[in-house]
Amino acid sequence: MLHNPAVPSPRLEVAGLAKSYGQRVVLRDLSFSVGVGECYALLGPNGAGKSTTIRCIQGLTAPDAGGVYLDGRPLADWPAGGHARMGVVAQQDQLDPDFTVEENLWTYGRYFRLPAALIRQRSRELLAFMALEEFAQRPIQSLSGGMRRRLSVARALIHQPQLLLLDEPTTGLDPQARHLLWQRLRALQREGVTLLLTTHYLDEAERLADRVGILQHGSILAEDAPVAMIQKHIPGEVLELRRRDGALPDAENWHQGRVAAAERSGDTLFLFDPQPERVRAHFAADPDYQLLQRPATLEDVFLRLTGRELREGEE
Repeated sequence: MLHNPAVPSPRLEVAGLAKSYGQRVVLRDLSFSVGVGECYALLGPNGAGKSTTIRCIQGLTAPDAGGVYLDGRPLADWPAGGHARMGVVAQQDQLDPDFTVEENLWTYGRYFRLPAALIRQRSRELLAFMALEEFAQRPIQSLSGGMRRRLSVARALIHQPQLLLLDEPTTGLDPQARHLLWQRLRALQREGVTLLLTTHYLDEAERLADRVGILQHGSILAEDAPVAMIQKHIPGEVLELRRRDGALPDAENWHQGRVAAAERSGDTLFLFDPQPERVRAHFAADPDYQLLQRPATLEDVFLRLTGRELREGEE
C-alpha cells in the first residue's frame, strides 16, 4: 500500500479484505482506517464479519485478498506480525485462573520479554489505573465480572501498545463498571492510544467512538461520526406507538403521508419525523395507545440500516 508521504499514515488500515469459508462469504472488499488516538467502533449484527475482521487484524486468520497495515506497513512486515504494537481484549475471558491478579500481569509482561523492573512498574501503574491495586494478591476466581474485565484491559496494556482491540469489552458488566471502563478508555485515547471497538451496546459506541462503521454482509454499509450518522438517517424525534391490548398499532395506516418514515416491529410502530407533534396529538387522545417520544439514537440508525430481524450464525 503506497501512501502520500505528506499525509500521516493511519495507525490501522484495513484494505480490501475478503474472506470465504467454502461457499460462505464472510468479508467482501472490507476497507476502513483508524487514525492515531481515534476510537473507531465496528458495528454489525451477528454474522456480519466483526470477529473475522478482528482475527485478520491480529494475524490469526489469513484473508483471501486485501491486507492489514499498521502505521503504513503491512502486518507481515512487522516483527511477530505487529503483536508488540497491539493489545487485545477478547470477548471471552483469557485470564489464567491459576495465578493471582498481579501474576497474570507478570506472566503477560514476560511473554513480551519486558524487563522485570518494567513489569513491576507497569503492573503498579495499571492496577491503580483500573482501580485494582488493593486486589493485586487476589486469586482470579475471587474477582467479580467487572474486575476481571478491568484486569483484562490492564493485561492488554502491559507492553504499552499503540493499538488496542476491544471485542465487546463491557458485555455483562453492571452500569458502574461500564462507566469506569469508559473513563479509562477515554484516558487512553488522550494518551494517543488508538482504539478499535466492537460492541452490541449502541449507546457505548455513541459515547466512545469518534467514528462508527456499520458492517453488513462483510462490508461497510455506512460510516461517519455518531451524531452525523444519526442526523443523516433519522433527523428529529422518534415516536414509539403501541396499543395497550397488544393489537397491531394504527392498523388503518393513518400515519402514512404524515411522517417522514415508519417501521413496524412486533407490537410497536416506530415513527420517524422532524416534527412529530401532529402524530402525537392524534394518538395521545386515544386511551388505547401508549406513546413514547424520544430523540433518535445510533441504535435507531443501526436497526433501520441492518433490519430488525434476529440474526444467528458465526462470523
